This record gives sequence, C-alpha cells and structure tokens, in this order.
Amino acid sequence: MIPIKNIQQEIQQTLQQYYSDSETAIIAFLLLEKLYQISQTDILLNKKVIENETTVKQKNEYLEKLKEYEPIQYVLGECYFDNKKFEVNSSVLIPRPETEELVKYICEQNDVPNKILDVGTGSGCIAISLALNFSEASVTAIDISEKAIETARKNAKNLHANVNFIQTDVLKWQPQETWDIIVSNPPYIKEDEKSSMKKNVLDYEPHQALFVENDNPLIFYKAIAQIAQKSLSDEGVLYFEINEALGLEMVDMLEKMSFVNVELIKDFYGKDRFMKAQYKSSKFISK
Repeated sequence: MIPIKNIQQEIQQTLQQYYSDSETAIIAFLLLEKLYQISQTDILLNKKVIENETTVKQKNEYLEKLKEYEPIQYVLGECYFDNKKFEVNSSVLIPRPETEELVKYICEQNDVPNKILDVGTGSGCIAISLALNFSEASVTAIDISEKAIETARKNAKNLHANVNFIQTDVLKWQPQETWDIIVSNPPYIKEDEKSSMKKNVLDYEPHQALFVENDNPLIFYKAIAQIAQKSLSDEGVLYFEINEALGLEMVDMLEKMSFVNVELIKDFYGKDRFMKAQYKSSKFISK
C-alpha cells in the first residue's frame, strides 16, 4: 500500500516542466481519481492505495499524452458539465465553463419551454443539460459531424436524457418546426486568431467546430438567425455564445434582421460572451 500523496508528488514532478503549478495540481487530482477510483477527500486525507502493474502502465500512458499537451479531458475521455459526466473525444469540443454558464442562464430565465433546438451540439452538453433541466420539453439537437452525433447520443443514453439528434449542415437545413428556445455555440474563432491559441486546443480539438473564415466570421450566426426568423414561436428566445470581439457586430446583425430585445451579456470574466434576442413582436419569457 502506498500513500496517495507519494503518487501525487510523482505526477506533479513529472509534469512540472510542461504545465504551471496550478495546472499540475488539478491534473494530478483528476488522474488519481480516475486511476484509483478515489475522491478528492481521500487524496487530501492521504489514503493508501494499491499500485499494481496495470495502474502503473495506465498512469505512464496518461503522462506521456499529457507531455504532448493533449487535453486532460481527452486523455481521460471524460469531463464534467453541469455536474454531469460527459464522454469527450477529439471529434467534439471540450465543454467550457462559459457554456455551462449559458445553460444555467437559460434555465434561470425561462419557464418550462415546450420545444428546444440546439444547433452544433458537439458532445450534446447543452441539449442534454437542458433536456434534464426541462424534463417535459421536446429537445432537438443538430450537428454536421457524424462522430459528434454518435458521441452526443452516447452521452444522452448514459445520462438518461431524451434528445432527438439529427446529423445535418445548418447552412443548408430548412426545418419545418417551431421552437420556444433556439440555442447555439457555433464556430466563432477567426482564422487569424490561431496564432494566439494554446497548443492543447490547436493541436487536438476539432477545427471544424472552432474556426471561421476571417472575411465571414458571422456565417453560422446569420444562418441560425435566419432559421429563427421562421422557426421561433411567438414568445420564443434565441441564445448564442459568441466571440467576445464580435459583440457589437452581432447586435447590429440581429437588429438589421428585425430581432428585438437584443441583449449582449457578459460572462463571469466580464467578457461579451452571450446574446439573447427575440423576433419581431415576441415577448421575453421571464420567471
């Protein structure tokens, strides 16, 4: 039996030249929880564990991937979003805290909607979380990636969420339904922003879900807004996660498309991150 602190120190020492002290501390906790099926409390109490050949081999495999800056979420194949464990892999973006903030905002601001649409669902984190929070709602989620849809379906099954997944290209999609909420976190990082991005994002996360051309950064927002013009219910609400540098452009675009009650909302970092709007004479649904 080995005190868990010994293994924790080994992991942090191995990774200290690759990550900051705070990052190595977080990574060590996550690896220990996964490898030894223990809690953070067990780690803090320095519980003794059995380190056998299997755990040593798995630990070393994880560490080698982390040395190459593969995101810890992909290394472990999972991450938490809205206090729920989601499977993630290189076919889907790693869910971010900002997106979780958007989900919580939608849940706080709306009464029980009948129908919800999530565009560009990826891992399914938005659609599944909303389906679980609004258990009576009918939730549809679309994505262009077949592998992303497969991952999202698996997550919905594991979390017992009822979501209708559709593989389609939103730039060509012409739905015939109406929704009370349409939400999307589409690709919004401009190509010329790549140089400022970290290696773990640039080398591992799916570019199709991240980047847009410099000369047309709002291409997906415009397409989704056009769907919303036809498909929002009378009191329906459109929500976006956006590029912090494009907030004013987003406001201008939506207002020119006859959306009303357009709001630019900051995230917990104080950055312009979310949009909320309705179409024409719609009235915002508020608790």
